[in-house]
Amino acid sequence: MGFFTRLARGRRAAAPTMLAAMSTIGAVTRNATGESARAMRTMRERIGAVRTVGRRANGEDDMGGFFDGVRGGASNTTTKGRFAGFSAHAVPANGFVGEDDSAPVNPFKIVDEELRAIGERMRAAVSSDIPALSTASEYFFKLGAEGKRVRPTVLLLLASAMTNGVMTTANVGWRETDHAPAHQAPADVRRRQQRLAEIAEMIHVASLLHDDVLDNAATRRGLRALNLEVGNKLAILAGDFLLARASVTLASLRNTEVIELLSRVLEHLVAGEVMQMTANPESLSSMDHYVKKSFYKTASLIANSSKAIALLGGHGEESAQLAYEYGKNLGLAFQFQDDVLDFIGSDSLLGKPTLGDLKEGIATAPVLFAVEEFPELSSLVERRFKHTGDVQRAHELVKQSQGIERTKTLAMQHCDMAIAAIDALPPAESAYANHCRRALKELAKRAVHRSK
Repeated sequence: MGFFTRLARGRRAAAPTMLAAMSTIGAVTRNATGESARAMRTMRERIGAVRTVGRRANGEDDMGGFFDGVRGGASNTTTKGRFAGFSAHAVPANGFVGEDDSAPVNPFKIVDEELRAIGERMRAAVSSDIPALSTASEYFFKLGAEGKRVRPTVLLLLASAMTNGVMTTANVGWRETDHAPAHQAPADVRRRQQRLAEIAEMIHVASLLHDDVLDNAATRRGLRALNLEVGNKLAILAGDFLLARASVTLASLRNTEVIELLSRVLEHLVAGEVMQMTANPESLSSMDHYVKKSFYKTASLIANSSKAIALLGGHGEESAQLAYEYGKNLGLAFQFQDDVLDFIGSDSLLGKPTLGDLKEGIATAPVLFAVEEFPELSSLVERRFKHTGDVQRAHELVKQSQGIERTKTLAMQHCDMAIAAIDALPPAESAYANHCRRALKELAKRAVHRSK
């Protein structure tokens, strides 16, 4: 029996167990306030079983726990030392290095040329013949203001990780800017997937513009927030304009299931914001409520976009669901690390003030965990830290509690689940696809070890 045949059988046996394990994680996260040790042991055992099924079916020995090297191992130490930030500019550059698994991998470098091409296309897509609207909508697409570009990076890597095709000079057209009109349906699968990466980034930026108005934000990506530059009304309209342009591009994909997934993202963005604005006192102190809201506001976009990438690539429902699980858990890991950095980060590194959530009246995961140790926090949470001294007192109590450490642990759990989803994908016979899978796992680690 050939290696890839054995590997395929092992992965087919493992995938249903993996999806069951994902359900276990969802239950554990929804009950994060209790953090049952028994539930966490169950989760780890089920993930271990997934890996064991795959290894034994492949004729391999069980090489130890799934979490080795993610926490505490040599690779973890290297990870922590290497990531100041979560962007293409934060690490040494290296691209595809073949099959050497010991070499460091730079996820952003792998798709750097495609990102540049997509960036050029988006700058053209958001321009308008109305000068004021063009200036506003282009604000965060200008060179140097594009941000981390995490979403398009993830989606392009997933597209490559789930195919046996290799990006070589023969495929150089994929790396060049697509100048076709937004309404024109792309004929090539990779071009359709690139369009989806554009759509995800435009939806993300539109949500930032709307959020900054709602939050009266002063800075974004180290720049003055657009609402301060052009006013609230034009900032909101610029966000609407980006959503309209994204919708035209989405329609060009001619795929009703993908259109439904991305439409659901828009629904979730609105629902998450309304949940945050209208939560009653009981909900404000509920971890269940907070995790659900965080999924809607942060993780839904990358989760549903990841699933859409798989569907556009012609992959089956099981693989598409694993792509969704990767995106969901990456998004939640990223959000929980954001919660940590809001307490321990640097204003200059983050590009926005720390303690911003407390100042906006939002109780994030570190606060909700701290409430269990310091019940007096409950009254501060319920009145949204509105009284003089509330923010400072909440900050002090969180620092005295285990809230920050428990949130780091929660972020790490979602990092582990994102990695597990990639490991459960059907085997790839392309070295390049496996390289991209390593890059996706690296992104999950960076999400929780970054300092900005």
